[in-house]
Amino acid sequence: RCARLHERAARSQEAVRASRREAGECRRQLQARLVEMESLRGAHQSLERQLQELEERHNAEAAGLQDTIGQLEDDLRNTKHEMARHLREYQDLLNVKMALDIEIAAYRKLLEGEETLFNMGSGGLPSLNSLPSPTYSFQPRSFSSST
Repeated sequence: RCARLHERAARSQEAVRASRREAGECRRQLQARLVEMESLRGAHQSLERQLQELEERHNAEAAGLQDTIGQLEDDLRNTKHEMARHLREYQDLLNVKMALDIEIAAYRKLLEGEETLFNMGSGGLPSLNSLPSPTYSFQPRSFSSST
């Protein structure tokens, strides 16, 4: 009976040693997993910070680009207004030019009529008739406006 108890005690001690070895191995694995978990938690926090910094940078760039777009839209609007003003000025000048061309043509007709009267009235003066009569030619330009 003692031998069996010794044998059982030896088996129990061996089982206890095996259990202690297994518990030690489990502790080592647990420590390794805890260290790995802390490392991953640190990496996660670092990535979260980087993500937040990127989002802030992106938001700042987006705001800057929105400001630039707004400024360009204002510049475009101002340029369109300026172009419209220049077009109105050009049309006004073109109208003045056309009025002046009409007035010049009228004066030219008057001068030609006076010249004809002068030539008809100086029939008794051959020396004046021998002078070449001035001729005026007017070539009006036509401008087209695409408005």
